[in-house]
Amino acid sequence: MPTEHATARAWLLADVPGSAFQAYCGRLYLGWLALARNKLALLGLAIVVGLVLCALLAPLITPYGPNQQNLANRLQPASLQHWFGTDQLGRDIYARIIYGSRITLYIVVLVAAITAPVGLIVGTLAGYMGGRTDTVLMRLTDVFLAFPRLILALAFVAALGPGLENAVIAISITAWPPYARVARAETLTIRHAEFIEAVRIQGGSTARIILWHVIPICLSSVIIRVTLDMAGIILTAAGLGFLGLGAQPPDPEWGAMISSGRQYILDQWWVATVPGIAIFVVSLGFNLLGDGLRDVLDPKSA
Repeated sequence: MPTEHATARAWLLADVPGSAFQAYCGRLYLGWLALARNKLALLGLAIVVGLVLCALLAPLITPYGPNQQNLANRLQPASLQHWFGTDQLGRDIYARIIYGSRITLYIVVLVAAITAPVGLIVGTLAGYMGGRTDTVLMRLTDVFLAFPRLILALAFVAALGPGLENAVIAISITAWPPYARVARAETLTIRHAEFIEAVRIQGGSTARIILWHVIPICLSSVIIRVTLDMAGIILTAAGLGFLGLGAQPPDPEWGAMISSGRQYILDQWWVATVPGIAIFVVSLGFNLLGDGLRDVLDPKSA
């Protein structure tokens, strides 16, 4: 008799799905199989999942608080009591790295939630409408793309004032143009497709066509771009934190930790090196996962 696993696999891989839900589950399963064949993508997924688990379980996986000071143990190297050593105020660096993952995840999720919808709407509207609308929106996009992201973010943070929320706003303002470009390119390839013309003939409004027929097709490309862009978002946030314009002390933001530890880099190298390694590993994880998702979701790579 077939096992439950074999039965579920047969249901997911059915040639003729019995419902839209079954077809959707089958597509997800095929995508997972394709992703599982990419070992580097699985490594990236493991790093991202580890980041999420560290953020969720921070109080359970470290015995110290992120701001718990012990001046008698300041600038101590790695030991059984302090796995990554301590900083200039005797705070446990391991605990600050773990709690700092919450700030990193907060920035990444919030920036993605702001920039992806804005880029999708601007790009699909420009690509579908064409004419003056396309010209105005794309020239606005070019203005933002003309400046390096970190420099433009610095300008906005300087105007808004230092702080984590203002840093998120500044990064979001500078991060949406690439998504608009990707969405516009996708829209230009389908705006005269037969199914779009059919919806238009049936009386579908421009807003309905864009929201229900154009944006879903562009979504996979934007998701790939967002995942690949996470490393840049993390580095920009760390750069703002390093300059004192992001999260403010005593928040355990990784860029700010590097900034405070740079004066000890020659003798107590771990104070600045460990948060730098954390930024590197998380950025690498998002890049590897983004490459894997591109292979799975991009129909042109099939």
